[in-house]
Amino acid sequence: MDFPIRTVSKRDAEYPPLLLESVGHPAELHFRGSLPAPHDQCVAIVGTRKATREGRALAFATAETLARRGFVIVSGLALGIDGAAHDGALAGNGRTIAVLANGLDSIYPRQHERLAEDILEHDGCLISEYPDETPSYPSQFLERNRIVSGLSIATVVIEAPLRSGSLATARNAIEQGREVFVFPGNVHHGNYKGSHKLIREGARLVASADDILEDLGLADEAPIEMAMPHAEDDAEATILEVLRNAKEPVSIDRMCELTTLEPRIISEKLTMLTVRGIIKEHANGFTLNT
Repeated sequence: MDFPIRTVSKRDAEYPPLLLESVGHPAELHFRGSLPAPHDQCVAIVGTRKATREGRALAFATAETLARRGFVIVSGLALGIDGAAHDGALAGNGRTIAVLANGLDSIYPRQHERLAEDILEHDGCLISEYPDETPSYPSQFLERNRIVSGLSIATVVIEAPLRSGSLATARNAIEQGREVFVFPGNVHHGNYKGSHKLIREGARLVASADDILEDLGLADEAPIEMAMPHAEDDAEATILEVLRNAKEPVSIDRMCELTTLEPRIISEKLTMLTVRGIIKEHANGFTLNT
């Protein structure tokens, strides 16, 4: 399927109205795919390229949950948190928008060319303020961040070091009068130094997508039915099968007895499944999060 590059001016009705309200909005947008409609509610999810595995899983799970509730997920197509957020939105059968810092005749980074096509094939959009054949200079990544936040009613920050473009995105959101939500983390880990600074400056601390929905006034709405849990490898599939057949919470020790997996692998997989919202931890073990 072909997705030609089109251009919209701020004088055109198709120009995203929320972005039009933002200070410093581009006079023109170049785009492939479907721009957000006036009634669409977009939420940006941003964070470091050098994300931890837990951070990527959290971005994926948060985007998936919000997408299932009807939000359009906006991010920057970068490696790390951005890519995980786009993937999560697609896994939630939702739409997602990628804002690039270069011309749309090429995809940067190249590792995300397939992801960009997936976004377009699922009614999403690639956006840039730069015309064809414009390379991605460092300053343009900071400039594009105002579009990421400007398109969105709220920005969610996951793993932001002190020197991070996601901090600029969050501050753009604040200047634009939008909500900023921040997931905290290990105080000794560099990926959270900027995140914690934002919280000290007044951003809202959240611990789950449910917190975000509550602060957006949507906590009381009926949740959309979730698909069956998806296992990323054989070890996760084994753990999910045990939990699916269990009539009570299963402890790590019991999981070791019921499977041939090493305790280290079980502990690691349980952590990842919990972060992704697929299972729930109790005082006496783990269950599927139904």
